[in-house]
Amino acid sequence: MNKSFQPTRRDLVVGATVVSGSLLVGCSLPEVLSLGSKFKPGAFGPFLKFATDGTVTVVSKHIEFGQGNHAGLAAIVAEELDADWSRVLVEQAPANAKLYGNALMGGTQGTGGSSAINNSWTQLRTAGAAAREMFVQAAAKAWSVPAAEIKVVNGVVSHTSGKQAGFGELMADAAKIAPPEAPKLKDPKAFSLIGTDRVRRKDSAAKSNGTARYTQDVSLPEMLVAMVAHAPRFGGKVKSFDDSAAKKVPGVVAVHQIPTGVAVVAKSTWAAKQGRDALRVEWDESKAEKRGSAALLASYRDLASGKAKPPEDKKGGWKSFESRGDAAKAAAGEGALEVTYDFPYLAHATMEPMNCVAMVGKGPTRLVFGSQAPTLDQINTAGIVKALPGSIEIETLFAGGSFGRRANFQSDYATECVHIAKKVGGGRPVKLIWTREDDTRAGYFRPLTHHAVRVTTDAQGFPATWHHRVVTQSIMKGAPPGSPGGDGVDATAVEGAMGSPYLKATPVVDAQLLTPDVGVPVLWWRSVGATHTAFVMEHTIDQLARRAGQDPVAYRRAIYAKAGAKRHIAVLDLAAEKAGWSTPAPAGWTRGVAVHESFGSVVAQVAEVKIENGQPKVGRVVTAIDCGTPISPDQIAAQMEGGTCYGLSAALFGAITLTDGVVDQGNFDTYRVLRNSEAPTVETYIVPSTAPPTGVGEPGTPVIGPAVANAILALTGQPTLSQPMVKA
Repeated sequence: MNKSFQPTRRDLVVGATVVSGSLLVGCSLPEVLSLGSKFKPGAFGPFLKFATDGTVTVVSKHIEFGQGNHAGLAAIVAEELDADWSRVLVEQAPANAKLYGNALMGGTQGTGGSSAINNSWTQLRTAGAAAREMFVQAAAKAWSVPAAEIKVVNGVVSHTSGKQAGFGELMADAAKIAPPEAPKLKDPKAFSLIGTDRVRRKDSAAKSNGTARYTQDVSLPEMLVAMVAHAPRFGGKVKSFDDSAAKKVPGVVAVHQIPTGVAVVAKSTWAAKQGRDALRVEWDESKAEKRGSAALLASYRDLASGKAKPPEDKKGGWKSFESRGDAAKAAAGEGALEVTYDFPYLAHATMEPMNCVAMVGKGPTRLVFGSQAPTLDQINTAGIVKALPGSIEIETLFAGGSFGRRANFQSDYATECVHIAKKVGGGRPVKLIWTREDDTRAGYFRPLTHHAVRVTTDAQGFPATWHHRVVTQSIMKGAPPGSPGGDGVDATAVEGAMGSPYLKATPVVDAQLLTPDVGVPVLWWRSVGATHTAFVMEHTIDQLARRAGQDPVAYRRAIYAKAGAKRHIAVLDLAAEKAGWSTPAPAGWTRGVAVHESFGSVVAQVAEVKIENGQPKVGRVVTAIDCGTPISPDQIAAQMEGGTCYGLSAALFGAITLTDGVVDQGNFDTYRVLRNSEAPTVETYIVPSTAPPTGVGEPGTPVIGPAVANAILALTGQPTLSQPMVKA
């Protein structure tokens, strides 16, 4: 045990409780999860540091993996502090749920669900305002003047007498002032930084000149590199292995069996890969998933249609996620629109595949990598090394994308690295590297999903009954007890359909979800359930509008009015206006519209599409978003552009298929993604708002697919009933 850390008896009891997976009465979850941590914040709290040269450092509890949240988080503090934006820096917070918990994630520390700005809004405004008051009080005392006569502008504290000082000069005195618990926050009308184009990324230079530090850049004395041989089928286990050839590879140090496979440890990446390639592993596949994706999808269709019945058990079976009126009527009636939709498994395809550096056995266990969910990583690591979760030190680096992949309940690749480092021992650093093929074939996927929809309409052509069945795996299966959706309806599977204004405006609704057990590992994927529900709801509505002989924009507007969806109307009208919906599309092009709410934000898109060489080509995309108070308009536009291209890539080309349980794809030669030359021009317009900020990183992804499908429907009259739209 680390001699510098001497746990109390209470620490040991609580630690044993956490590691065993039990609950402890009388302690908050963040408090329990931070036991063992020796990190102490400074005088200005956990989110702020000041230097004598006047530099202000904002400590971010959220990882930066391309979404640009560090700039937005820093701007919130700087606005209330009235700091000089050019002298504001950002630093990644250590792992400590008590200090850096995400209120939208149950108090655990993590980044996801487009929650970084949202959950930090009031917290960081308060931190900045409190520090500002501390400097004002320090100056008032030093200058013997009333605090009311002091102002702070651009990092300079000044008095009407002409006296002034920078933060650095007053830092020592301000640190002695007790931080106010409820400092006065600015009226949004007084904002001079938030909502302006001055809020630009703080990491652009470092990422451009190569000084930004990613896990792959980590190089430590005596560090070893590891790669793992995984079973070709999910659920397969090691039966036996022959490592004789692997050990003959120059640079290979050791071969270890771990719970998820066989790890080759070497002095270099190339040696680790060559050693892994030389392994001969016999796999026990008695409990492996052997069904292919085509067979799984066929079973989903049978379940949705009633041709097959789900297994009878107390947790299985259909679960209602929206119900109104007489359910029998939703399944009856003539002249209904009956349509089904199929969505494939999808890979996250991050630019930087999974990797981690771990040190176990000498001093505290330490991880260095792009940790998206430090608390989960601490808990899972603590269970392996038998330590208090808070004592697991995590240095979070930049990461080259995630889209949900780097956070899961098992901390899969991180715990692999910990297992290997524990085998190596002595605190020697071990870097685990997953190749692109490793992550594509042995990672986690957006679930395979099937929807069956039946809608009857009233005399005006609007939905009168809505019968909806969704069959998909549950992402929340295996979640910790008490997690949302862990025991009841998995909201991640139906978000976007559940609570939709289209269902709210329909008198009779019978919408149910079935989550069959399948051995393929699934995980949230950028915009999660909205990736398929947005397509189903928006493409169905367009088909209904055209059956009723109504303009798709006017048809939506009428339904939104019935449902009281004012924000939907606002973004729809803005997008339609900016796209010129009421005027003809350019020659050879047609337009499609879609609107969807996810992660608290509402996005409308109008896409201009044409068919070229038998395939859809997307040109101009006009986007309108209501995301509450816009912190950084430039970054919001960037997220809409990136989210649109990510969603378009999946809608047009994305598909992970399995043959007899084995993933067919490996790299970008077989897992097709959008090329630069195929990216559309994306225009972004923001609905003015003074409401608290809502999500931006994910809401741009789900809308583009149905907008394109609706344009194709307008052009050909044919609905798009499966993805990808471009078949391999």
